[in-house]
Amino acid sequence: MSDENRPDESTSPTAPEQASSPDSAPPADPAPAAAASEPARQESPADKFRREVESKQGSLDDFEHEEELWAGGYSAKAMIGSWFLLVVVTVALIIAAIMMPQLTFPIALGIIAVLWVIVGLWYASRRLGFHYQLTTQRFIHQIGILTRRTDRIEVIDIDDVSYSQGPVERALGVGTIVITSSDRTHPELKMIGIEKVQEVAGLIDDVRRKERRKRSLHIEAI
Repeated sequence: MSDENRPDESTSPTAPEQASSPDSAPPADPAPAAAASEPARQESPADKFRREVESKQGSLDDFEHEEELWAGGYSAKAMIGSWFLLVVVTVALIIAAIMMPQLTFPIALGIIAVLWVIVGLWYASRRLGFHYQLTTQRFIHQIGILTRRTDRIEVIDIDDVSYSQGPVERALGVGTIVITSSDRTHPELKMIGIEKVQEVAGLIDDVRRKERRKRSLHIEAI
């Protein structure tokens, strides 16, 4: 065969490239392997403390709900002795007006009316001018009639709770409660004429001890 009829190898179509094998996988990325080989970063004390605080935050929020445990003020029973004394004075003035010419009946009635007004205003000022409220977190006391002042004492700041009763008060179940605290406004708060004084004083002291125990346990947990 002549060279003219021989196909030109340079113009012949090239053979298709060999297909890659399906089993062959792309080369693995060395970055994850290198990252896995690196030692885990140790947690710093600050991160550990922050994580523990966040984990305890949920349990702390459960205690934030505030509930009213007791509310009261000056009891009318505390004035029974004063009312009784006023009745005795009234009867004595009436008898004196009848038996003594110098003391006329109108004068006696005027003195009696003034005494009753004074005692009535005294009772109203105590009955309406003092209000106390105990919650699971605070002790709130309000003073005043026309203008009222409200102060709050954190239960955890209460240091001591005591109460006292006289002979008549003990028979009537009333008394005076004294709360000693680290509060700057009222380091010593005196509550006069409280009914069921023993139960109320015990309740305030129980709430105080419970709140302090709860705070100490939370600090230890952190």
